Amino acid sequence: MTYQILTINPGSTSTKIGLYQDTKEVFAQNISHNTTDIAQFFSITDQIQFRLENINSFLASQNVNPSDFSAVVGRGGLLKPMVSGTYQINDCMLADLKHSRYGAHASNLGAILADLIARQGGCPGYIVDPVVVDELAPVARITGRPEIGRKSIFHALNQKAAAKRFAKSINRPYDSLKLIVAHLGGGISVGCHACGEVLDVNNALDGEGPFSPERAGTLPAGQLAARVIAEKLDYAAIARLLAGQGGLVAYLGTNDVREVEHRAAAGDKQATLVYQAMIYTIAKSIAAAAVPVCGQVDHIILTGGIAYSEQLTGKLKEYIGFLAPVTVMPGENELQALAEGAYRVLTGEEAAREYIA
Repeated sequence: MTYQILTINPGSTSTKIGLYQDTKEVFAQNISHNTTDIAQFFSITDQIQFRLENINSFLASQNVNPSDFSAVVGRGGLLKPMVSGTYQINDCMLADLKHSRYGAHASNLGAILADLIARQGGCPGYIVDPVVVDELAPVARITGRPEIGRKSIFHALNQKAAAKRFAKSINRPYDSLKLIVAHLGGGISVGCHACGEVLDVNNALDGEGPFSPERAGTLPAGQLAARVIAEKLDYAAIARLLAGQGGLVAYLGTNDVREVEHRAAAGDKQATLVYQAMIYTIAKSIAAAAVPVCGQVDHIILTGGIAYSEQLTGKLKEYIGFLAPVTVMPGENELQALAEGAYRVLTGEEAAREYIA
């Protein structure tokens, strides 16, 4: 039996959709939304009908009907912490997302849109490995202050998918391997995978860990506190400083790694230093991720959009090659990962999980 799976990944100014026959891509489309159109909506959930109409319009242009789908799967949003897996969309999940119970983000629309289209087609709707996948070991949650605990918010969808694809490529079960997976994009997350769980990972949403094209990374706490007090920064300003206006953006005014590499090649010493520093901090985070498994790492996987840079991955290999073999699997491949998660449930390889508020 062949399954037709529609995947939906909402971003701040776009909605990416893909149609898959089993796990083979039929088409993928990035539906761009004019910032003026998006600005007219007071909240993210106010955009639901607007985005739904855009999706349905494109599907109609491709002569695709919702009744053709075996499943519709959306990008998981900000929900309560949960274990990894494919979750069937239910009323509890939709209520938490519509009311932004755990935070407002464009990805919250993934499950809502998937549910609406699934209802049109009379098929199940799912989400797969949202950013709030939480499998941290108890010791990884503790900080130096009891009122502040570490949270697991990371690129779970791509990390898990890359790890499972790698395991399949070497004919090993994912849960039999000890892996370090580094998602390298606008934000960077580095996770230690063992026994099928991510035992430790940096909170990429808040900018913890290595600095990245857009995030400041872990900063000296005292200096940060002094700046906050001196400049009387509110929470929103602090959040922008840490995530969005940090990293390469703060130093070089761009989040484009290709531009930074071109500037460095042209002799820009500041670009060279900052870029090498970013790679250095990523390497340190990868090395630290070996601690939960006492250094017994089977393999290191480099994935994400900036893993396409051979200069970056080449330097990382120089730093971390002593730990374990390194494989580069560039790209985010999120639509593919969503299709794979739904396919595992449709074929009975995995059971769909239930979200309980």
